[in-house]
Amino acid sequence: MTSGNPYETVELLAKARDRMVEPVAGSAGLLRGLGAGARGGGLVARLEELGAGPTRLAWAIAVLGADSTPELLAALTGTSPNEVADHTERLRRARIVAPPHPSAPDDPLEFGHPLIATAVYGSVSPAVRTALHGRAAWALTEAGHSPAATSRHLLEVHPDEDESVVRLLRAAAVEHLAVGAPDAARRCLDRALAEPPHPDTYAAVLYELGCASLLTAPAATVRHLRSALDLPGLDDALRIDATHRLAQALAHNNQLQEAARTAAAGATRTPPGTGRRRLQAAHFMFEGFQAAEENGIGRSRRLDELTAEFTGADNSERALIAVRAFDGMLRGEPAAEVVRLCDLALVDGVPAAGLGWTDLIWGFEIPALTGIAYAFADRPDRAEALFGEAVRAFEISGWSGAHLAFAHTLLGLVHRRRGNLSGAQHYLEEGLRLADRVGTGLPVHWDTACLLVDTLLARGRTAEARGVADRYAFGPPWPGAVVLPDGPSVLGRLLLAEGRREEAVRTLEAAAEALTVRGRHHGIWAPWPFELARALAGTDPDRAARIAAEAHVHAERLGTPTVMGEALRCLALFAEPAEARDLLTRAVAHLAESPSRYEEARARLDLAHATGSATALAEATSLAAACGVDTLTSDAVTARASSRPPE
Repeated sequence: MTSGNPYETVELLAKARDRMVEPVAGSAGLLRGLGAGARGGGLVARLEELGAGPTRLAWAIAVLGADSTPELLAALTGTSPNEVADHTERLRRARIVAPPHPSAPDDPLEFGHPLIATAVYGSVSPAVRTALHGRAAWALTEAGHSPAATSRHLLEVHPDEDESVVRLLRAAAVEHLAVGAPDAARRCLDRALAEPPHPDTYAAVLYELGCASLLTAPAATVRHLRSALDLPGLDDALRIDATHRLAQALAHNNQLQEAARTAAAGATRTPPGTGRRRLQAAHFMFEGFQAAEENGIGRSRRLDELTAEFTGADNSERALIAVRAFDGMLRGEPAAEVVRLCDLALVDGVPAAGLGWTDLIWGFEIPALTGIAYAFADRPDRAEALFGEAVRAFEISGWSGAHLAFAHTLLGLVHRRRGNLSGAQHYLEEGLRLADRVGTGLPVHWDTACLLVDTLLARGRTAEARGVADRYAFGPPWPGAVVLPDGPSVLGRLLLAEGRREEAVRTLEAAAEALTVRGRHHGIWAPWPFELARALAGTDPDRAARIAAEAHVHAERLGTPTVMGEALRCLALFAEPAEARDLLTRAVAHLAESPSRYEEARARLDLAHATGSATALAEATSLAAACGVDTLTSDAVTARASSRPPE
C-alpha cells in the first residue's frame, strides 16, 4: 500500500491503530483511504482540519526550519506564547510535529518527518511565503541572530530598494567567506545588487561580489571588478585592492599579459607606499609567470633594484622579496642568496600574518613562490613545512578544488626533489584527481602532469609517462604560463627515453632558446643542457661537450650540491676515463651532501660502471630501489643508445 516508504508505513499503522481498524483481510480496503492523508494533498487537508492557528504555526515552522523556537514562532505568527503552546500540542497529536525530546524539551520544534516539512512548505502560497520570509528575517535580526542566519530569508523576499537589506546581505557574505562558503557569499551579493544598493555603495557591492567569485569564477570576477573600477564610490584602499584582485582574476583566467598590464597601470597611478608595492609585486609576478616576455632580463634587473634595500619590514616588502627570490631561483643565482631572500620573506620560518595560504589580500601565490624557491635551492625541508600547511589551510577553508590540487602538486615536488619517487607519484596523482573534478586544461594540470611525467621517467616507467603526457596533452602548444618544472625540458627527456632523439633535440633546443634569452639558467628547474648534451653525445660530441661545460659554469654559480653533482655527471660523458672517474667521484660526493637521493643513485651507478666496482654497483642499485626506481640506466649507456637511429 505504501510502496515500502518507511514514513508512510509507520504513519498508516498509527492511523489504523487510532481508528481501531481490525488487522484482518477484510479491513485491507480501508487502508488506501487512510494512507492518502499521510502525504501530499491529504496531509495538507489534515493540517487544515486542525484550524487556522495550528496551520499558521506549521507554516512558520516550515519557514524558520531549525530556528523554530517558541519565541520566534510567536513573533512570526503574531500569537501569544500560550497560543503557540496550544497549537503545538494539537500538531503533535496529529503527528505533524515531532514530540519533544526527553533530554531537551526546550529544543526548537521540528516536523515528524522531512516529507511533512516539504509538503507544508509547498502548501503555502507564494505571496504568504515571501511575507513570512521577510518577517522571519527581521525576527531573527531582532533576536540577535547572525546575518548569515538571516540571509537565507532575505534571499526569498522581493527587491525593494532597502539599504538595510543590502547591509545585512553584505555582512552575511563576509560570514560565508570566513567559513569557506564563497558560493553562498556570491548568492547574497547577487541579491544585494538586485535590491539595488544606493549609488554611493553600488561599486563597493560589485567589488565584494568580484572578490567572492575570485576562487570559483574568475571570468565573472573580471566583469564585476572592471565594472566596480569604472564607477565612483571606491576609496583609494578599495581601488588598490580591486585592481590587485582584477589582476589575480585575469591571471587565473589565463590572461597573464593583461594581468601584468593591469597591475602595472594601477601601480603607476598609486602614490608610493604599501599600496603601490602591492601592485608592483603583482606586476613583477605575473610578468615572470609568462612563458615568454620581451625583456625578461630587464624586468629581473628592475625587480632587483627595487628590492635591494628591503628588510622585510612589512608584508608589501615581504611579498616583493618572495617574488625576487623566485625570480633569482629561475635565473640560477647563488642558492645561498635565494635561501636568504626566502628566509627574509617569512617570519620565524612561516608566512607572516596576512600572507598566509588562504589570505585574500595577497593571494596564495606568495607563500607558493617562497616554497618553490626553497625546493629548488636544495631546501625541501623548508618547502615541505610550507606546503603541508597549505593542504591544511585549504581543507579547513573549504578550498577543495584547484587550490588543494596545487598543494598536493607542491608536496609531490618536495618528494621528487628528495628522491622519494613513489611518494611523489602518490601526491601528484592525487593532485590530478582533485584537478580533474574542477575542469580540464587548468594551470595546475600542466604543472602536475609535468612533474608526474618527470617522476615516472625517473622510476623507469616510460610507457606510463607517455600515457600521462597524452592524457593531459602535455606538449606544444605550450600554455601562456611557465610550467613547474620547465615543460619542454621534461618533454625532451621523455622523447629521449622513447628513442626519438631528433624530436628530443628540437624540443630541447627550443627550450634553450626560450630560457637563455631571459637569463634563466637553473639546471634543475630547466635541465635542458644536461638532456641536450646527452642527446648529442653520440652524433655531435664537440657541441655536446660545450653545452655541458657551459652548464657546469652556471651550476657553479648556483652552487647547490644537486646541480653541481648533475653538472659533473654530464661533464664525465666527454672526459677521458681517468678524468671521468674523478668527475664522477666528485659528483657522488656532492650528491651525497644533497637531499637528492635519486640523482645520487644515478651518479653512483655511473661511477660503478666507470670503475667496474661490483660493490659500488650494489650500493647504487640498493639506493635506487629505496627511491622507488624500477629500472636505472647509466648515462653512458643512455648516450650510446640515443646516438643510434631508431629501428
